[in-house]
This record gives sequence, structure tokens and C-alpha cells, in this order.
Amino acid sequence: MIDCSEKLRQLRAGKHLTQEQLAHRVGVTKGMISAYETASKAPSLEVLIRLSRVLGVTVDYLVCVDAPKYVDLSALDDSSAALVIALVDKLGENSQHAPR
Repeated sequence: MIDCSEKLRQLRAGKHLTQEQLAHRVGVTKGMISAYETASKAPSLEVLIRLSRVLGVTVDYLVCVDAPKYVDLSALDDSSAALVIALVDKLGENSQHAPR
């Protein structure tokens, strides 16, 4: 499993940014980006928000929170929405009983 500091490093590298370039875009020093990537310091909430915007991810993803997945059913009528919910429930039951 990837830790959050490594996730930050991979996201930065995936955007082809140096630590200095990311630091400039976020408004911190290169040393702070290095500290975040080595987990010796944690970014403030304000910096996390700026990092998430620059890197194109949510703050939850950046800090390794496994956010629940949502499906927007608002465009469906009640009957169709009920079918989707039943299917998701059934798939959840099957995955719990599947051999690992």
C-alpha cells in the first residue's frame, strides 16, 4: 500500500513537475515539498487544498482517505433508482462471500 507522502511524490512526478515548480505553484518552499514527500512534515489544510487543485485530485485522495464511492441517481425515476440500489446491494453481498 502506498503511503501519502509517496502518493504526493508520484502525483508531482506524474505532472512532470519538479519540487521547486510545485512549491512555486502552491506557495511554499521547495524544502517544504521535500518535507511533505519524506513525511517529516505534514501540510496545513490550506496547503493541502492548494496541492489538490494543482495536482488535480481531491484532498481525501491526497491524504489517503478512502472516501465512499457515490453514484448520482437523481436523473432516474424511483423505480430505476431502486433497481440500481438493489443491484449494488447484491454485488456487495457477493463480494463479501467471494473466496480470497
